Amino acid sequence: MSAKILALDTATENCSVALMVGDKLYVRSEVAPRDHTKKVLPMVDEVLKEAGVTLADLDALAFGRGPGSFTGVRIGIGIAQGLAFGADLPMIGVSTLAAMAQGSYRQHGASHVACAIDARMSEVYWGRFSRQEDGSWSEVDAECVISPQVLAEQLSRDELAWKAAGTGWDAYSEALAELTIECEKGDVLFPDAQDIVYLAQFELAKGNTVDAEHASPVYLRDNVAWKKLPGRE
Repeated sequence: MSAKILALDTATENCSVALMVGDKLYVRSEVAPRDHTKKVLPMVDEVLKEAGVTLADLDALAFGRGPGSFTGVRIGIGIAQGLAFGADLPMIGVSTLAAMAQGSYRQHGASHVACAIDARMSEVYWGRFSRQEDGSWSEVDAECVISPQVLAEQLSRDELAWKAAGTGWDAYSEALAELTIECEKGDVLFPDAQDIVYLAQFELAKGNTVDAEHASPVYLRDNVAWKKLPGRE
C-alpha cells in the first residue's frame, strides 16, 4: 500500500492528525478536550509541510466517524469535509473504536481488543475487534451504546484473552468487572489519527470512499444527538 492519506480525529478528548505518504508517517496528537477547533488545522498544516505535500497531492482524507463526543464528532467531520471539498478528495470514515483496537496492537501487540468509551448517561460505546492475518480488523460485537450492567448480562464467555481499551473501563470499573470475558487492563484511552490512517488504507484499497457531501458521522445515539440541534426537536 503506497497511498497518500491524511487523517484527523476530534471525536474524544484527544485531537490528532496523521499523514501517511508511502511507508512514512507524520503525526501530531494532543489531549485538548476544549481546544479541538484551535488545534486541528495547525496540526494539518504542520504534517503537510513536514512531508512536503499539499492537499491536492493526496489520494483520500480519512476521519474518525465516531462514536464519541457529539460535539467532537461534528467538529471532526465538518473540518474534514471542508478540506476534502477544497481539494476534491474522497473521504473515508473510520470507527473510533476500531482505531483504538489498532492502537492497542501498535502499542502492545494485542490481537483481540475490547473497546469501551464512556458515553455518559451511565452507558458506554462498546465494540470488540479481532485482528486478521492481513492486518485488518473484524467486528466480534457490533458497535453499540449500552449500559455496563446490561452488557454484563448479555455477553457470552469465550476462551480469548481481550485487551481493554477506552475510557469506559475506568468510568464504570465495578460494572465492567462483572463481564464474563477475560480482560487485561490496557492504557489506550483514546483513538488516534495514526491508527485511523492505517485502517483507512484497507478501505481505500476496497474502494470504500464517499464524496465529501455524503460523509456522515456515527453517533450510535442518533435521536439524542439530533434533538440537541436547532429545529430538530
